[in-house]
Amino acid sequence: MLVLVGTLFTVSRLPSASAETRAAIASRFSFTELPIALPPGLPQREVRVVNPKYEHIKSWVSSVGAAIAINDFDGEGRPNDMCLVDTRTDSAIVTPVPGGGATYEPFVLNPAPLPMGPAISPMGCVPGDFNLDGKLDLLVNYWGRTPVLFLQKQSSTKVALESFHPYELIPQEQTTDGVYHGPLWNTNAVAVADFDGDGRPDIGIFNYFPDSAVLDPNGHPTVQMNHSMSRATNAGGAHVLRWTSATSGDQPTAVYKEQTAIDPRYSSGWTLGAGSADLDGDLLPELYLANDFGHDRFFHNVSRPGQIRFELAEGRRGALTPKSLALGNDSFKGMSVEFGDLEGRGKFDMFVSNITQEWGLEESNFLWMNNSTSPEDARAKMEDGVAPFDNKAARKNLAWVGWGWDSKMGDFDNSGQPAIIQATGFVKGTINRFNWLQELAMSNDLLLAEPDMWPKAVPGVDISGSNPIAFWVREDNGRYVNINKELGIAEEIPTRGIAIGDADGDGGQDWAVARQWAAPAYYRNNNSGDGDFLGLRLHRPTLGGTASPGEGPGGLSPAYGAQVRIVTADGRVQLAQLDGGGGHSGKRSFDVFFGLGDSGDKPVSAEIVWRDLGGAVHKQKLDLNTGWHDLVLTSDAQELTTR
Repeated sequence: MLVLVGTLFTVSRLPSASAETRAAIASRFSFTELPIALPPGLPQREVRVVNPKYEHIKSWVSSVGAAIAINDFDGEGRPNDMCLVDTRTDSAIVTPVPGGGATYEPFVLNPAPLPMGPAISPMGCVPGDFNLDGKLDLLVNYWGRTPVLFLQKQSSTKVALESFHPYELIPQEQTTDGVYHGPLWNTNAVAVADFDGDGRPDIGIFNYFPDSAVLDPNGHPTVQMNHSMSRATNAGGAHVLRWTSATSGDQPTAVYKEQTAIDPRYSSGWTLGAGSADLDGDLLPELYLANDFGHDRFFHNVSRPGQIRFELAEGRRGALTPKSLALGNDSFKGMSVEFGDLEGRGKFDMFVSNITQEWGLEESNFLWMNNSTSPEDARAKMEDGVAPFDNKAARKNLAWVGWGWDSKMGDFDNSGQPAIIQATGFVKGTINRFNWLQELAMSNDLLLAEPDMWPKAVPGVDISGSNPIAFWVREDNGRYVNINKELGIAEEIPTRGIAIGDADGDGGQDWAVARQWAAPAYYRNNNSGDGDFLGLRLHRPTLGGTASPGEGPGGLSPAYGAQVRIVTADGRVQLAQLDGGGGHSGKRSFDVFFGLGDSGDKPVSAEIVWRDLGGAVHKQKLDLNTGWHDLVLTSDAQELTTR
């Protein structure tokens, strides 16, 4: 039997690309790593203070939280600003992109006068125009409290701490001691999209640990761990919030109301990643939750304006399909999800990171390839409770990488073929203790919820601590190869969030990575676009605002959920969306970007579909020259002529 298993394992592994092939592929890319400026004088640490019940596994509890986002906070037209969470300083920080032209000093987002406390840590930073006033805001999610909105003041003229007004996403009772006493949410995944089709951005907050004092050294010893390695459902759960109203000014507000959008039977997984995209052509984005310790969940969006509702859809097994390779039936450790048209078929696929450590928990990443023949076919399947996806990760050589985290698809050589960047690694140390974790994974589920049953994981312990970031590129044979070493980006440092954006507007997509307990890094793309790309910045008027083609971008909001389908001069199709914010802890810019490959320098036929602020759906075809375009989407699409 062991011989048979070994033989099947060997056969399942595809042949590796030759050194010559890897070098040739790598020659298409060039990046320069640049340091990211951080505020001086912040305290430095290497592990978190935790609840006494977690003291012997404090490195495990300290293994998440590094996050990064790229976007345009000052409205100048380029995503040359960043918001990141640095675990070493326990801070959410706003800072300019290196070399991107922004000149302000980096600063820490301070939520005062809102109540805080010593047992609260930031875990993510999500850009968005949450009150639809044309100025980009920030949502910071935490362990130990509910998220905070940092809404830009209408009078702000620069990117600075005083330009942001802290506002509770979840209303709290006023306190007299300045200490937070509200719900103890422990959030690691946030997704922002127009879920109900009313033209406003809604927010999904997906919590990891149960609502408990995870980081409180004086907290009650009633905290727990997952009660299963394969079907845990005792986490903090999902909170889907619908936009209801907002105001602008120097005391701006954005009011969200929670709705029961997901059946409670499917909403309490240990969620680390969330993402959304419309598959059936109604501009109501479907939702995927990547859950640690058990079943990922995929939901068909059946919402209507004013009422968000998701219905579960699952994959179907064939005669030779293992249970865990049918969507919604896996027992893997989901970390993130990324939607994208991976192979230019004009429909959205999904890439999901899992734990795939060799000689450890070697499960599999998921490459969920869309098997629908049309949006109508996708809708019919989902209405029958069927998720229209098949896993092709092993066939495409994307199944194994190490301990996976955030992932992002991006076309970094403008070839028309997106690459996949994948963060990896868990806990960096000097003594390999993965064998202890492996023993835990084989233990009885009845023991797992009790923290005392978990093996020691304190500073010095190493669990997949040397995994380098992966850079997957498609070969001519359709398989993917990881060329991280050839690109010189294979540092053995655990990474978490990945962000993408063309910060200098030269047509070359740049990217940044958040590292766990190490400095974040920015990678400038040295290959600028030269007539071989189409970049779209898609805007809508603000609430009560108007825009004409002669106006600049001020007073415009992101066109949440807009989709663009292009056909290049050589007949290739690509599909992309304005992503409001999905994944694990990395958030891309709001730009919609297409590499055009050999068909560059010729007009591109683009079909744009969007909702206006009244929720009405519009569709328009445009012939666009290569390069960057700013479009205002009202009842039709009009190009801005000034910036």
